[in-house]
Amino acid sequence: MTYPPGGTPDPYQPQQPYGQQPYDPTTPYSAEPSSGQPYGQPSSGQPYGAPSSGQPYGQPPPVYGQEAYKGGSPYGQPGYGQPYAAPVVATTNTMAILSLVFAFVFAPAAIVMGHISKKQIRQTGEQGEGLATAGLWLGYIFTGIGVLVCAFYVIAIVVAVGSSTSP
Repeated sequence: MTYPPGGTPDPYQPQQPYGQQPYDPTTPYSAEPSSGQPYGQPSSGQPYGAPSSGQPYGQPPPVYGQEAYKGGSPYGQPGYGQPYAAPVVATTNTMAILSLVFAFVFAPAAIVMGHISKKQIRQTGEQGEGLATAGLWLGYIFTGIGVLVCAFYVIAIVVAVGSSTSP
């Protein structure tokens, strides 16, 4: 890599792989390949795509002026092999999320959704077990509090009606 006269690298130049030289426009360029054939003409005399000696059908001809680089790019940079597969991301069960949300909106629905989501999580292996459990607990607690409040109102109404009808 060439540096400006100050000796520091140019931060806008792409970094070259170790051992590779950047393109130098001052290097002389030959218009003819080393085989003596003009570019665009196959060396075997057959049209492109036709199988030639030792070359599989449908493969492009080797790059002129360079050795055929096996297993990578023909431009001199090393091949990187097969790319890794995308990681599998486990999704969160939607019913578990809804169970937690409905615990604050309508608690009995949270109980039903929590049980359904726990069953789905066991079958599919999705994430959200903690959300479903939290939705179940909160659903049971808020349903219990709601039942106690309703029972308190019923008892208060019965006591109020009973005391007002006395002679």
